[in-house]
Amino acid sequence: MKAITHLAAFTLGAAALVSTAFANTLEGWSTDLDAAFKEAKEKDKPVLVEFTGSDWCPPCIAMRKNVFSKKEFVDKASEDFILVELDFPKGDQDLKKKNQPYAEKYKIEGFPTVILFDAEGKEFTRFFASQYPTTEKFLAHLEKSLENKDLD
Repeated sequence: MKAITHLAAFTLGAAALVSTAFANTLEGWSTDLDAAFKEAKEKDKPVLVEFTGSDWCPPCIAMRKNVFSKKEFVDKASEDFILVELDFPKGDQDLKKKNQPYAEKYKIEGFPTVILFDAEGKEFTRFFASQYPTTEKFLAHLEKSLENKDLD
């Protein structure tokens, strides 16, 4: 009986670890930029990429809580964009290392930076996400950015 209790405790502990590991991925968001660009071409949709420090950057944490994790935001933004989160957490050096080449390629100078790309992968705007701290303001900015993307 004691062995079963230890096994059950181990199983529950392992399940908690697994659920914690996946809790960091936002629903409706990809973490694979290359796959997102491929999907963007197939669907002829632009790509929204957020560069974040999810476990150490206060504005990033606030944006995730107040905007990016909201169903209203994900549903509306997904109509027009493929959503990608590239995270640079202090608590996951492997993930940070995996995403570092993108930060270098796109010359990211601060967090949370958002870059909007057209379906071909050409950048058409970038901004700090925290300038638009509510779902309504962020969605309005995205709409305006789409309207202006072909004016450059």
